[in-house]
Amino acid sequence: MTTNTVKTILISGGTSGVGLEAAKEFLEKGHRVIIFGRDMQKAKEELASRENTTGRASFLEGDLSTHAGVRDAAQRVLAAHDRLDAILHTTGVLIFKDIRTVDGLNLLFTINYLNRYHLTQLLLPALRKSPSPCVVLMIAKVNPETKVDFTQFPRYPSFSFAVSPQVNVSNLHYASFLARAESTIRTAVVHPGSVGTGIFRLAPGYMKIATAILGRFIFNSVQEAAHNPVHAVLEDDWKSATYWPKVGDFNQRTPISLDQAETQRIIDVFESTDGYVRTS
Repeated sequence: MTTNTVKTILISGGTSGVGLEAAKEFLEKGHRVIIFGRDMQKAKEELASRENTTGRASFLEGDLSTHAGVRDAAQRVLAAHDRLDAILHTTGVLIFKDIRTVDGLNLLFTINYLNRYHLTQLLLPALRKSPSPCVVLMIAKVNPETKVDFTQFPRYPSFSFAVSPQVNVSNLHYASFLARAESTIRTAVVHPGSVGTGIFRLAPGYMKIATAILGRFIFNSVQEAAHNPVHAVLEDDWKSATYWPKVGDFNQRTPISLDQAETQRIIDVFESTDGYVRTS
């Protein structure tokens, strides 16, 4: 059931691709959006041209690849917004080599999982003030039975692209953890399919050429990709800790059921990591 209540929705990575499409759809339905990302120009231009959005879209520019950047983002959001009704995490990067952040962590791991965990935890005070809050995490499709290699996690000193499934399944573990820790916050993980967006900006040249040529045959449209994330934010007839593995089909969903001991082990790693803030 779709609620008629006007929601305030933070979109992490909302400056392009699925995040920007979701912002457009939320605004068309009368909601307020806070768009966070690194380059606001495209988002500002596209949203400025839409009717009846004045005053309902705000923009926060920053870098979520670092500990300091995440803390700064959370502080600015909380300073401007007492309550959040939803967080939609659409940030993502695709890399095939070991790129490290200033904190010494792999960029794919940091962008596709770690900043989501940390930012959400820091914004819990605002989410708790909503009558029906939710957190939606967008990931590449993953087998929920994928195991995390704790001999490598979370530093991944011998990184390879094979780490990607572990990064994606970590989102499922966080959704499961948050659903138990915060009974009023519904959590969802959504696979948006393959979309020809800025996620390929760090891919090898041959892949960029291939996607440019074959994109219309292999990619989902951005509207298809945004369908389930948007519905998960706006509808309230689904249970917390739900996974949507199929693009564009909101009715095909599955409960997230994981080994709770492994979930807690993943969370404990971050709660003891230098640079991250323990929250309650």
